[in-house]
Amino acid sequence: MSAAQARRVALAAQGFGRAKPAAPGIRQFTALIERLNLLQIDSVNVFERSHYLPVFARFGAFDKAKLDALTFARGGPYLEYWAHEAAIIPVQMWPLFRWRMEQLRQKYSSKPEGWVASNGPMLDWLRAELAARGPLAASEIEHDANTRHGPWWGWSDVKRGLEYLFSFGEVVSAGRNRFERSYALAEQLLPSEVMSAEVSKAEAIRELVRLSSQAHGIGTLRDLSDYFRLSQADTKAAIDDLVDAGELLPVTVPGWNRAAWLHRDARIPRRIETAALLSPFDPIVWERERALRMFGFHYRIEIYTPAPKRIFGYYSLPILLDDALVGRIDLKSDRQNGVLRVQSAWTEPDAPAATAARIAPLLRATAAWQKLDRVEVMHRGDLAPALAAELGTEQA
Repeated sequence: MSAAQARRVALAAQGFGRAKPAAPGIRQFTALIERLNLLQIDSVNVFERSHYLPVFARFGAFDKAKLDALTFARGGPYLEYWAHEAAIIPVQMWPLFRWRMEQLRQKYSSKPEGWVASNGPMLDWLRAELAARGPLAASEIEHDANTRHGPWWGWSDVKRGLEYLFSFGEVVSAGRNRFERSYALAEQLLPSEVMSAEVSKAEAIRELVRLSSQAHGIGTLRDLSDYFRLSQADTKAAIDDLVDAGELLPVTVPGWNRAAWLHRDARIPRRIETAALLSPFDPIVWERERALRMFGFHYRIEIYTPAPKRIFGYYSLPILLDDALVGRIDLKSDRQNGVLRVQSAWTEPDAPAATAARIAPLLRATAAWQKLDRVEVMHRGDLAPALAAELGTEQA
C-alpha cells in the first residue's frame, strides 16, 4: 500500500471525505462517536473546547447544545473516563477499562504514606455524601470553602478524592454544567448490565485494539496501542489474535519502516476532499510520531511553552486540506469584541498555492459558528498576508 493510500485510509476511517450533513443532530453525533470511540476533553477554551472541534472538523457548523445534551446527559449513553486521556466514551465501553481502574487503585492505594492511604476517612465520607445526595459536583459538597458543619476538608481535597474514586471506577461522571463535572456512585447511574459485565483484561484489550484498528483504518503497533494508552506488549498479543481471526491484515507501507496492519473493513478512497482545522487533541494528530510519519508534519502544542519561546502560537491548529496537513493556524475567540483572531498562520513547505483561498471561507464559517462578527488576521506567519487579502481585512 502506498503512503498516499495509507493517508486516505486513515482519514476515511476518521470520518473525513464524506458529505457534510446540512444540520447535524443526534443521529450524526452518535455515528461519529461510534466511529471515533471517544472525544477527548480538555479545559483550554482560548478558541473552543477540544471535544467540539473534531465534530466541527468533520461536519462543519453544529449546535453545541445538542451535542452537550447527548454527551453530558445524566444517565445518558455517554460518560467520561481515562480512555486516551480524559474522554467522552459510550457507556457500554466502561467495563473494558475495569482492569485499568484496578491498576490505578493498586498503584495509588499501595503506598502507606500516599494520599489515598492517608485519607481513608475522607474517601468514606465522600462515598456517603454521594450515596445520600448524589449526583453532585465538587462545588456542591460542603467543605471549608463554603459552610462548615463538621470535620470537612478543603475544596482541593474534595476534588482530589472524587478524582481518585473516579479513576478507581467507584464514581462515574454524571454530566457537566458550565464544564464542571458532576459525580455519582457507579451504581447510581450505570445500567445493571454494564455494572455486572465481567471482562477479563485480555478480552478487554483485544476489544480495545479492535476498536482502535477500526478508528485508525491502518496503523502500526505504536499507533494501535496509543489510541487507548495500552502497553505495546498487550497490544501485540491482541493484534496477533485479530490477525488470526482475519480482522487485521498485515501490510507494508513504503517509508514507514515498520510493521503495519489494515483493518479488513477499511475503505481505500481514490481521493479525499476536505478543508478542516484540527484540534491538537484530534485523533488524526494526537500521536505526534504518527502525524510525522503519515503526513510529514512535525507538531508540538505550545500551550506549556513560555511565550518568548513559542514558534507557531499558543493554540496552533493543524490545517487539513484533502489528504495533506498543509499548515497551522493559531486562533483565539475574542468573545467580548466579537472577533475571531488569527494570532498567526503558517504553511508547510509543500502547501498548495490555493491554501489561503481555501482556508478563508472556512475561517468565516468558523467565526459564524462561534457567533463572532468578523475575522482579524495578526501580522505573524508566512500565510498571514495571503489570508488577510482573501478575507479582505487589514492585518492587525
